[in-house]
Amino acid sequence: MSAALPTTPVLHSEWIKIRSLRGTFWSLISILVATVGIQALTAAALGAEEGSMGEDPLLAAFYGLNFGQIAAIAFGATAFSAEFHNGALRTSLTAVPDRTRFYLSKISMLGALALVAGQFAGLLTFVAGQAFMGESALALGDPGTVRAVVGCGLYLTLMTLFAAGLTAVLRSGVAVLSILIPFVVMVSFIVGSAASGVGQFMPDRAGQAMIRSHQVGDLGPWGGLGVLVLWAGIAVLGGWLAVRRRDA
Repeated sequence: MSAALPTTPVLHSEWIKIRSLRGTFWSLISILVATVGIQALTAAALGAEEGSMGEDPLLAAFYGLNFGQIAAIAFGATAFSAEFHNGALRTSLTAVPDRTRFYLSKISMLGALALVAGQFAGLLTFVAGQAFMGESALALGDPGTVRAVVGCGLYLTLMTLFAAGLTAVLRSGVAVLSILIPFVVMVSFIVGSAASGVGQFMPDRAGQAMIRSHQVGDLGPWGGLGVLVLWAGIAVLGGWLAVRRRDA
């Protein structure tokens, strides 16, 4: 078992790959910039009128997450799709012949970086957005706010891993972006509106239960997080099986 665990040199090599690829690195930075920036701009534009950003003030405090999740998907997809360009995967497996170690190292690094960016995004999004809300602003001590800040970071991390695992299965970042972005932007919304019983189990709707003031549907905050973990876990497991069994 220990032979399959990520090691420091392999993790370091994965960090170098991410840092060296401009598109991937800027996708990581965009998780923070998009989530915080759009939240602050929206709050500033709509003003401090109570209810101006939606009926649920806690969910509204993380409106920027709708855009940050696209950056998270792009980060996971581009980071893994780089392995399928110009024989890069063969080079990686020559350096790290143990495919499980290679895969776990890449997934671990992606998850760790997304978690750091996501947690900063969660805190800064809340603080920046509430700075424009005047008397209707929420405070970190209000019920559910700490859970929502943490949930924002976990949500972005799991969406990154979901995209990365699916990219390992499909071997195409373009295909994953073409599937997941419409999926979370349009399909989930349409299905959720047409059939709330099914829609609430979509990855984005389930995960965002963590940032709601009140439970909507059958899933509470932790139940919703569990559903998103299941989506991401299946994708990561599928990616591992694909990397292990397919030719490089």
